[in-house]
Amino acid sequence: MSAALAGLSCVVTGAAAGIGRATAVRFAEEGARLVLTDLDEPGLAALRAELAGAEVVTVTGDVAETADAAAMIDAAVAAYGRIDVLVANAGVIPLVDIVTATVADWAEVMRVDGLGMFLTCKYAVERMKDSGGGSIVCVSSISGVAGQKGQATYGPAKFVASGLAKHLAVEWAAHGIRVNAVAPGTIRTERVRRLAVEPGGAEYLAAIVRMHPIGRLGEPAEVAAAIAFLAGRDASFVTGVVFPVDGGYLAQ
Repeated sequence: MSAALAGLSCVVTGAAAGIGRATAVRFAEEGARLVLTDLDEPGLAALRAELAGAEVVTVTGDVAETADAAAMIDAAVAAYGRIDVLVANAGVIPLVDIVTATVADWAEVMRVDGLGMFLTCKYAVERMKDSGGGSIVCVSSISGVAGQKGQATYGPAKFVASGLAKHLAVEWAAHGIRVNAVAPGTIRTERVRRLAVEPGGAEYLAAIVRMHPIGRLGEPAEVAAAIAFLAGRDASFVTGVVFPVDGGYLAQ
């Protein structure tokens, strides 16, 4: 077991599926003490059962609701005495162009991916600054670094994640708080795997694979490994980075 996360009090939002779930599993393997949050209460319960033997608290709530976001951070302090790590992962992924997108589409993705990340980071920083520091990892995207078609709402929301990481890194470095982001390419989450059986999905996935120089899609566990590095003690001199986990997509 690595010592990089051992014993650290860690909050992972959006933990019931996808990258969040893989991150929870990786952190548990490394001996972290976990607060796992999501709107999906049955998904959290199943994950908690899978992680039997690890220290796990679950919180069901909406990161974009002020009281819920604060409760997620407070749960770590109540259970473990402090918060050392926040993985701000919760989000929605609408894929629409600007003509198709509605005002409601824009508002929802900005509410969850934008406001939700802001609130969880805000309450984490408030606690970390008074307890000697900590580490925050925002889950951004290649769409939060470079332009893509069909992402007129999601892409700008992920620029929030990338920008928040950079600004908070500078703002709070003197308090011992590191803030970084990961920028995953297309990852084989549950949602992406379902595309293969949807009309036109197989062709769409084949085209996406060709966009990644490494010749395949990523796995949630590969993103979780990058998050674990940035969150943990081994990255003690790393802050303000947007770290691609994208099979070479952004190198083109």
